[in-house]
Amino acid sequence: MSLACGALLLGGSVLFWHSGAGTLAMALLLGSYAAGSFYPVKDALRLVRKRQITIEGLMIFAAYGAASLGRWQEGALLLFLFSMGHALEHYALAKVNEGFTALGKITPREALVRREGLEQLVAVEDLRKGDCVIIKPGERIPSDGIVIEGRSSVDQSVITGESIPSEKTVNDLVYAGTINGSGALQIEVTRLSSESMLSRVLVMIKEAQASKSPSQRFSERFEALFAPVVLLTVLLLLFLPPIWGEPFTSSLYRALAVLVAASPCALALATPSAILAGIARAAQEGVLIKGGIPLENLGTVQAVAFDKTGTITEGKPMLTAIAPANGFSENELLITAASCESACSHPLARALTDEAEKRNLTLTSPSVTEVICGQGLSSSLGGEQVLIGKPSFFSGEALPGKLGETISQWQENGTTAILVKHHALFMGALAFSDRPRPQAREAIRRLEALGITHTVMITGDNKHVAEEIAREVGIGEIRADLMPDEKVTVIAEYTARHGHVAMVGDGINDAPAMAHATVGIAMGRAGTDVAIETADVALMADNLLKVPFVIALGRHASAVIKQNLFLSIGVIGFLITAVILGWLGKNCMSPAVIIHEGSTLLVVLNALRILGFRKRRGVKNLAP
Repeated sequence: MSLACGALLLGGSVLFWHSGAGTLAMALLLGSYAAGSFYPVKDALRLVRKRQITIEGLMIFAAYGAASLGRWQEGALLLFLFSMGHALEHYALAKVNEGFTALGKITPREALVRREGLEQLVAVEDLRKGDCVIIKPGERIPSDGIVIEGRSSVDQSVITGESIPSEKTVNDLVYAGTINGSGALQIEVTRLSSESMLSRVLVMIKEAQASKSPSQRFSERFEALFAPVVLLTVLLLLFLPPIWGEPFTSSLYRALAVLVAASPCALALATPSAILAGIARAAQEGVLIKGGIPLENLGTVQAVAFDKTGTITEGKPMLTAIAPANGFSENELLITAASCESACSHPLARALTDEAEKRNLTLTSPSVTEVICGQGLSSSLGGEQVLIGKPSFFSGEALPGKLGETISQWQENGTTAILVKHHALFMGALAFSDRPRPQAREAIRRLEALGITHTVMITGDNKHVAEEIAREVGIGEIRADLMPDEKVTVIAEYTARHGHVAMVGDGINDAPAMAHATVGIAMGRAGTDVAIETADVALMADNLLKVPFVIALGRHASAVIKQNLFLSIGVIGFLITAVILGWLGKNCMSPAVIIHEGSTLLVVLNALRILGFRKRRGVKNLAP
């Protein structure tokens, strides 16, 4: 309806300017009024039934008042902008609700349960505490529970953010929605589906989204006071002067003049025009801002929290170091390891094969590969046995040269290490880590240039890994080994300590923290559906340099909004006073309309300045 209002307004205005108020031009403008006022009138009537008078009602009065004065285009433009702002708000809310449905896809609908010695498929909702659930390799875990039999690696990045699958054995916790690796597991259900970590994540998101920002509360309080005061003033000016002997026609004229002066045209345009310009400017840089409140809140950010895996880092392990031994070369070690791992889907296996491909190395398919759950694998390559696994897999065996010292150093730096043993000789060791994104360090530097010196990394990964990444990119504080609800606690602490906080993340485990932060910023390409839909801002190209850009844009847009509000409210206050006290003379309607329209034009032009934000100097210079 809002788009129809704009299209009809454009067509009617073109004809109006070309040939005057012809039949077709007036028909198009009337159609624009009908489309643009359809939902605002419904909302206003609904509020009137609740005995509430808000700016919606005054906006409608102003639009139709403008029409009664022959200013059809002005009224239709007001209806278009007002309805478009509401349409964008409802669209954003609808997209958020769609994101919640993505949670249902993470947990399987059925689970294989052993009850009374028999295996049967039951709905996940029907699982009971104490049930024994059988989870085959590659399946998603249907419920939170404790491992009672089996050993496997579990990809639980959706919950904890860990970049490397976690090894699970008897008595270890597992979470609904995580992905089992190559080993079979049996778990005992410890939480019902409604109590799982994923369910708690969803509840936290909804609770945060139900709260209102300070700017929303201020606007609602202002609207609740402004509209009744204006209507009361108009009624007093309409009926009191005749009691004192003034002609009713004069009091009616003055009352209508006050209504025109108080009509919230500039006020209604002050925020939406700046918000639309800010959202459009962000879109030019590949950033999606979901409405006016996030845009304004960006301007208040004083601290930024970052997730690690998939946000500061690229989210996948990469081969970072090779330490050959016993006379083998790097390429020989890599060819052997990559060949044996070529049939595996483990993230480390993909990192090995990717590195071999980069080096144009030719791999040989192993004749036999046996996965040893939680430790490594045994392969037959060229008729000889190759063992690949964690250092603990080879515990008790002597390592050649300084290979043991090298591995210890890697592990102290938070790097994952594996050993390769060919026949009876150790060929060497390989190190893997999740590398920071190329723009991460520069993004932190630009945030500091904006005056944001408080940055923190909050991650479910271990402390050694987090410290190494934070040191590399320049983040001053880390909080590691966190679950999703603990990340929310950190956001609350930072909010209490530093004020408004932005949270940048990419996973479901980050969604509650993003929802509780002043502004949630999601990695658009790497992020999960829930994270993207929960967030207020999405970086569609996963470029961290856009974080300081949108914060600077938010500050600029917030400043423009404040300027517009000050101007529009100031003009309304001046005009009401001038009309009542007779400063504009007896024929006060015309000068009131001229001053009013001038303020509207200034508000719009001021808002359009946002479209040129940083274009002349480029977006690289983000210092205030």
